[in-house]
Amino acid sequence: MPTPISQEFIWSARVYFEDTDAGGVVYHASYLKFFERARTEFLRSLGWSQNALLEMKTCAFVVSDLSIQFKRPAKLDDELEIRTTLKSLRRASFVFDQRAYKGETLMTAAEVRVVCIDPLKGVPTAIPSPIFETIEKLLLVNPNATE
Repeated sequence: MPTPISQEFIWSARVYFEDTDAGGVVYHASYLKFFERARTEFLRSLGWSQNALLEMKTCAFVVSDLSIQFKRPAKLDDELEIRTTLKSLRRASFVFDQRAYKGETLMTAAEVRVVCIDPLKGVPTAIPSPIFETIEKLLLVNPNATE
């Protein structure tokens, strides 16, 4: 299982046929899937399964805002390294910087705001204290992460 390394969480993704368009280039929406999986594995590496959170009916994480820049085209069978960094934390949301690299070449970059919602009511709610405190500790190590 991948682990957070110096505030940067790294997760590998292989580009499969299903991730590409007819020309064998990664379809733009596939990056959203790669980034989602990396965020899920980031939380799992901290001890938080999204499925367990849903079963507790206290918290679900949803994307509320994102900005994405496509730098270079990834192609069928490329091995991508998804680098995820926690940028900021608020009581009910946090922001990730996510980048897809092929080797040392930046392919795509995104900033993603994730909000905690009450899964029964569908409205924003505070991130449960144990999760908030775990994430907050990561930010205390990274003094540049503020909002």
